[in-house]
Amino acid sequence: MTAATAGPVRVVGTGLLGASVGLGLRAHGVDVVLHDPSRTALALARDVGAGRPATADEPEPALVVVAAPPDVTADVVAAELAAHPGAVVTDVASVKGYVLDELHAAGADLTRYVGSHPMAGRERSGPSAAVPELFLGRPWVVVGSGASSDQAVLAVRSLAVDLGAVPVTMDAAAHDAAVAAVSHVPQVVASLVASRLVGTAPDALGLAGQGLRDVTRIAASDPALWTSILAANAGPVREVLAELRDDLDGVIGALDRADAAGGPEDVELGALARIADTIARGNDGVARIPGKHGGAHREYAVVTVLVPDTPGELARLLTQVGEAGVNLEDLTLEHAAGRPVGMANIAVLPAAAAHLESELTARGWRLAR
Repeated sequence: MTAATAGPVRVVGTGLLGASVGLGLRAHGVDVVLHDPSRTALALARDVGAGRPATADEPEPALVVVAAPPDVTADVVAAELAAHPGAVVTDVASVKGYVLDELHAAGADLTRYVGSHPMAGRERSGPSAAVPELFLGRPWVVVGSGASSDQAVLAVRSLAVDLGAVPVTMDAAAHDAAVAAVSHVPQVVASLVASRLVGTAPDALGLAGQGLRDVTRIAASDPALWTSILAANAGPVREVLAELRDDLDGVIGALDRADAAGGPEDVELGALARIADTIARGNDGVARIPGKHGGAHREYAVVTVLVPDTPGELARLLTQVGEAGVNLEDLTLEHAAGRPVGMANIAVLPAAAAHLESELTARGWRLAR
């Protein structure tokens, strides 16, 4: 398919997002010019195929994509607007209000600027982690400056569509409040939980299951980048964390009363209800997360299969799920520490669960019921 985005496109910053933008555009044949203050990162982005380094006599870009940390994004955007007076400039920083305020203060030409934020990423960083499919099916928030021209907005929406993303229009304040709740606070909470493990005894860590891995997965993130993000979105993040602190204080108070009682039947009236309500509200929150097909999350049945930790076994299992005529809705893997076996949790529609269990048992698979 021919890209709507016209080249050359200048990508400033060749980390995970910038290099992935370059790879995605190059897959459509768009000319991509790369710039990065790190010569090593620039050379690596070139080598992975994200584009070519800028030269002294480059033609003017039609579009500039700034992929820099939030604390320097506004400076880079302003410099690119000034250096390329015919180009539309966007950025992919995860905070929009701070950047827009800085650009207002700098007197930048906001008719050619449109903020944006692809809701995509990986635990790994840098150009070596970049993939052209990073944005496929992911929301790409488009945030006009308030003065952005229709042409500029269309250019950024076209960029998102060309990279396989789904454009979503929001204003800066709404965006920053949203990402505080669904991205920035989860990062802080995951990091806090993971930090509790630093002093935990090795024997205790040996008992860790998939629940701990799920909660702490995103804790393996870049501290410098996340410091920049959280500082730039401090107000909305603090607001959500303060509400979380109030909830946590309520649970701690209920646990204090439970600990002081002789047994569950002696716990002060309301303490157990507070604990149960916390878990129940968590259920309600999870149910609101959009599912595979959009809309509210739907309940699936989970068929858990013991998979030998040998080459080809997982692929054989997934092939046989398809041969059974069952559509796989989701898949998670649990690894048993020190054992040559893992557990594949296969989410399917409830009506298909019994049939799948029967088919897999007949094919020799062991199920954990």
